[in-house]
Amino acid sequence: MTLQVFGHKAPDTDSTGSPIIWAWYLSEVKGEAAEPVLLGAPNTEAAFVLQRWGLDRPRIAESIADGTPVVIVDTNNPAELPENVNALDIRAIIDHHKLTGGIETKAPIDITVRPLACTATVMHDLMGADAAKMPERIKGAMLSCILSDTLEFRSPTTTDKDRAVAESLAAELAVSIPDYAAEMFAAKSDVSAFSEAELLRMDSKAYEVGGTKFRVSVLETTSPEQVLSRKDALIAAMPQVAREDGVDQVLLFVVDILREQATLLVPNELVKRVAEKSFGATVEGDTVVLPGVMSRKKQIIPNLAA
Repeated sequence: MTLQVFGHKAPDTDSTGSPIIWAWYLSEVKGEAAEPVLLGAPNTEAAFVLQRWGLDRPRIAESIADGTPVVIVDTNNPAELPENVNALDIRAIIDHHKLTGGIETKAPIDITVRPLACTATVMHDLMGADAAKMPERIKGAMLSCILSDTLEFRSPTTTDKDRAVAESLAAELAVSIPDYAAEMFAAKSDVSAFSEAELLRMDSKAYEVGGTKFRVSVLETTSPEQVLSRKDALIAAMPQVAREDGVDQVLLFVVDILREQATLLVPNELVKRVAEKSFGATVEGDTVVLPGVMSRKKQIIPNLAA
């Protein structure tokens, strides 16, 4: 049976590109039939990357049948995976996030979780000398994943390894990192076609803090005014999104890539308290700017306090 390789729901560039990369590696190098799969539509940046490198968009799976052999990448959090994840035949997990817990497997498996900024960088390490066999389109996907997850090396999650792999790939592809990253971020920043509910879910993850369930949404952009101009409508949409997604509150952080700061929307006293307790912020009004906050993984989630 063909292995299905997938990342988290609401797939960003890393959760779109990494399944493609690893399915290529398993199929073309290791001789094991594998198919990349998405658990939702890719965001605008990921869609740009697919087009730029001539990559077919992976099949979007509404569900995955019990017993299907799978490799999970870019997450180990059951809340971001199919509800029947523990009924799947999980063969491996490749990730760069903290361990969440809750996944059960049918047998011992290969698990690789490394403190790097991007899953694709972990995959480059795992491939070893076989990384040289990657065709241009796969190298392009890997470079894109790293530039996206590191915000072109601006994110505090960036490591020397991420930078070295990206710079090596860019040289092989004859790509200017600043120019290409600007194209990627421009694609990510164009959110005009999306509803408020879609924006709140576009790059979001569910976390529970002190008994309060949050959907933590991050929109990374070089044009924060495009999102913040819709502030009132976004705040109005939060209660319904929270109800539909089974959480108590949606937290929306609009990350300004160029200014290296985040703006948190503050719709109520709960979020005001979160901003003050988590980030030491002084909140006046329905937004608060958090200087230097760029990373959900390293700066937002570890500091969340309700």
